[in-house]
Amino acid sequence: MGSRPLATVLAAIDGVLLGKPSQVQLAVTCLVAGGHLLIEDLPGMGKTTLAEALARSFGLAFQRVHFTSDLLPADLTGLRIFDQTQGAFRFEPGPLFTQVLLADEINRASPRTQSALLEAMAAGRVSVDGVTHPLPQPFCVIATQNGLDQGGTSPLPESQLDRFLMRLSLGFPSREAEASLLAGRGQGLEQLGALLQPAALLDLQQQASRQHCEPALIDYVLDLLAASRGAGAAGAPLSPRAGLALLQAARAWSLIEGRPYVTPADVIAVFPAVAEHRLDGGHPLAEAGGHSRRLLESVDAIR
Repeated sequence: MGSRPLATVLAAIDGVLLGKPSQVQLAVTCLVAGGHLLIEDLPGMGKTTLAEALARSFGLAFQRVHFTSDLLPADLTGLRIFDQTQGAFRFEPGPLFTQVLLADEINRASPRTQSALLEAMAAGRVSVDGVTHPLPQPFCVIATQNGLDQGGTSPLPESQLDRFLMRLSLGFPSREAEASLLAGRGQGLEQLGALLQPAALLDLQQQASRQHCEPALIDYVLDLLAASRGAGAAGAPLSPRAGLALLQAARAWSLIEGRPYVTPADVIAVFPAVAEHRLDGGHPLAEAGGHSRRLLESVDAIR
């Protein structure tokens, strides 16, 4: 662990979010891959804590917006206002103009407001009154939703779900981790400082994009995509964009593991987080991860 890139960051976040090393590494992988993250779970499981810990550890500007039914698109993007001193309109940026936006309980906002995020997530920019404004870089949306509390919510459409590189569920901690939490042995968020700077994250994102993939590895990804589209396959078929997302995440995972190349084990490690919300259309099975597990079992990774 100590020789791996980002080991210090992983250890620091593990100290805040106790007993969730796998989910923490997936979340850091999503950030290094340059993607957006959806965290779905019951209230009080640490979703917000994870989002803020990621921003703090990378020294990123952080904004939190609680999505409600009366939230308007302009409340996110900003708007043009008339400046009487200048005698002209000027643009007042909204909370989207940050590096990490926590979209808290995103499925409680209207579809119109949810769609205001699409351009920002897809292209890193915002258009207001015909004028395009670039967002700060790096830029990441971390959205949360309470998957078992659907009253008064608007489920995310597939086009919106597809913009999230990964979906995670934290789940309950182990008894030992929860005992440490109750005993106050975890590190507080306020103690977590910037371990890296935004420029370092941009450099890591560039490094991840250059991780080597052998043709056999590409064939493995293609086999997984084909299996999802075959006759009798359960769940929605995976699109070419999903294949790109899978490689993007696997490259970042391999970089964090300290290797200059991607292996099938890297693809397997990130596959459920990358593929499951695309396969189930945002409606998780009672058996979590069922679609992705069956696909992994149906395709031979040894080649």
